[in-house]
Amino acid sequence: MLWWIGNLILLAVVVPVAVALLNRVLAAIERIRKASDDILAGGVGVIGELDTTRDLLATTDETIEEVADGAVRYAGSVGKLLG
Repeated sequence: MLWWIGNLILLAVVVPVAVALLNRVLAAIERIRKASDDILAGGVGVIGELDTTRDLLATTDETIEEVADGAVRYAGSVGKLLG
């Protein structure tokens, strides 16, 4: 008889508590999965933006050379005027 009472208590108390805790854990896991998917999508987007980096660096190098040449010519002209 005590065995049946123990089984009833187990079914009435312990199992619902275990199911509720499992549900909370699974909900947290699902939120983590969604956040990791968002992070992955953002990382893939950043990688797509980095594909043009070499071309942009080449353009920057060309611009720096042009500015440096202009600055040298300007400094030479100013040097002649002041000298």
